[in-house]
Amino acid sequence: MAMPRPTAAQFAYGSCTVIFSTLAMLLLSQTTSGHWIAVIALAALALGLLVAWTVPAPGTRAPRTPAEPASHEGRLPTAL
Repeated sequence: MAMPRPTAAQFAYGSCTVIFSTLAMLLLSQTTSGHWIAVIALAALALGLLVAWTVPAPGTRAPRTPAEPASHEGRLPTAL
């Protein structure tokens, strides 16, 4: 079974997460070491993948429930 391709929303959310989380972590840590920059980049990539996987795929929404149960269909209203 082939893996499904990512949707545009998954790609966009994941990419934005990687970019913004990398920038935020680099600015907050103020590191200049190449080793720590690589660690931050890998952490941002992992976070971006997590976000991309949690974006719901199209057509996976829960079915809507009717306003009234099916047992009331076809009944005539009773007079009070």
